[in-house]
Amino acid sequence: MVKQDLPMKMEVRNISVFYKSFKALNSISMPVYENKITAIIGPSGCGKSTLLRSLDRMNDLVSGHRLEGKVLLDGENIYDPDEDVVDVRRRVGMVFQQPNPFPMSIYDNVAFGPRLYGIKSKSVLNEIVEKSLRDAALWDDVKDKLRQSGMALSGGQQQRLCIARAIAIEPEVLLMDEPASALDPVATLRIEELVTRLKERYTIVIVTHNMQQAARISDYTAFLLMNKERAGELVEFSETESLFTNPKDTRTEDYITGRFG
Repeated sequence: MVKQDLPMKMEVRNISVFYKSFKALNSISMPVYENKITAIIGPSGCGKSTLLRSLDRMNDLVSGHRLEGKVLLDGENIYDPDEDVVDVRRRVGMVFQQPNPFPMSIYDNVAFGPRLYGIKSKSVLNEIVEKSLRDAALWDDVKDKLRQSGMALSGGQQQRLCIARAIAIEPEVLLMDEPASALDPVATLRIEELVTRLKERYTIVIVTHNMQQAARISDYTAFLLMNKERAGELVEFSETESLFTNPKDTRTEDYITGRFG
């Protein structure tokens, strides 16, 4: 069951996504509730990442991309011709599957975005870097080596650095595309704990291939499948506990019990 009285930070309204003649997503509608974690699950190739990247217009960078429908952020369509794409991506941050720190120092990785948006004051940048690293549960690990390369960190630390970099520009929504899939179980647990804490200040949407992870950390879950035309469709959207314990669609039950996928 979905609670109708929760504030929506974003809303996907009947979107279909095309890459040239290929239809990747078919008529998907779902809410993204404020300060909640929404997980997107489904088998490989069903359009999970395409849906996620539709929320910050990252798919615009792909040749031949076209979107029908609307994606609303605070009630405004981010695909409106008058919308500033740069501002959309400032408000909606992204953390990718593979940790991808820039080939520069830890400090400069985190300060990159604020500098890009015009912050020049050294004292202000110092505050942003420390706060972002603290919020990403990385400060204690790196506070004495901020001038060392971000590439020298462990995989889990690199991913937390990427999260710090994403939140340094104070987005309102944080998108995460399988952020722990390349990490070991210990690092994965730290990322999950971090994501759970971050929802106090951010609205989070996470793509995960790990159903146990979705069940552990998300408040709401969207389940996607490919239809006969190989386009991703939303089979079910519900509170996570309800979806995993009492799915309304037999295809959802089949997937979460391992009968297919």
